[in-house]
Amino acid sequence: MPSIVAVELAKLPYRVSQNEVMVAIKRMFQHRYEHIDRLLSIFEHDHIQSRSFVQPLDWYMQTHSFAEKNKLYIEHAVRYGKEAIERCLRRGNIGFEDIEAMFFISTTGIATPSIEARIMNELPFSVHMKRIPIWGLGCAGGAAGIARAVDYCRAYPKAKVLVLAVELCSLTFQMDDVSKSNLIGTSLFADGVGCACVVGDDVLQQNVVPQVIDMQSIFMCNTEDVMGWDIKDQGFYVVFSRHIPTMIRQSIGEIVELFLGRSGIKLSEIEHFVLHPGGKKVLDAYQDGLHIDEDKLAHAITVLRQYGNMSSVTVLAVLQRFLKQSMTPQGYGLMMAMGPGFSCELLLLKWGDRV
Repeated sequence: MPSIVAVELAKLPYRVSQNEVMVAIKRMFQHRYEHIDRLLSIFEHDHIQSRSFVQPLDWYMQTHSFAEKNKLYIEHAVRYGKEAIERCLRRGNIGFEDIEAMFFISTTGIATPSIEARIMNELPFSVHMKRIPIWGLGCAGGAAGIARAVDYCRAYPKAKVLVLAVELCSLTFQMDDVSKSNLIGTSLFADGVGCACVVGDDVLQQNVVPQVIDMQSIFMCNTEDVMGWDIKDQGFYVVFSRHIPTMIRQSIGEIVELFLGRSGIKLSEIEHFVLHPGGKKVLDAYQDGLHIDEDKLAHAITVLRQYGNMSSVTVLAVLQRFLKQSMTPQGYGLMMAMGPGFSCELLLLKWGDRV
């Protein structure tokens, strides 16, 4: 079975506290909302303490064109994508020339040639490396990227493959959008860049790393208005339904049990929950729907607290914490993220003896 041998994040330049963002948003929107203080209470109830951005906070207080923001997206994606890749390869003790394919995951900017092609001009990858850019999966993208890399490594068991996720959510911020979705987005979303390395079964492993036993994608029909973008002249305008936590709470238990049942595994046998922390309400919905204790979500809670919601990158940050533990107990893990579609990506992991 393919394994995930390394996950690393880039270090972005601007760390800001949740309170700093709240003060800035109040200054910006106080004349547009009648009860701004009541609405800003969402900043105090979502577990987030700090986030990272690619631009200084004052920059977001000014109006910028879609073209300017997208140009910055490309520049920062290349710069910090390179950093995440280099960190990941060092962690896995893998050379650039050994990488056979790269999956690039993003939903927060547009580039053709895509970002991984631009990075290939600056890092010594083989010119024969396969490029697989995937756009539009949002928060589900990190888990989906790992799953597609595993598919590749199942077909080519000697392969070493990268999954690079870049989400610069802050560059999509719209000053003229007074919708509740936009306000919620400003309280949750952050920038993040992460890279994971997946290898095939024939690649020798020196450390205990999680194998991927099974994967499944689930698409919920006629739910495209739950999460996504409205794309207008000024760029991306967030679509974010208040019903997301309810949908998760009502469906996730059955979804997970049916998925695990394919491998003869029960939910009670899952030791490690590598879940995308979309926000406090999403974490509460996971806990209620899966009937698990809060301590099972400790890594997800920590990532949300320290980084906010980095869209597709966030679940990679949670997985990184498991991989960096000095000794992750043997057992099964569930990696899961939900995103636009509305859809769900599931992976069954196993730490311990190779399957």
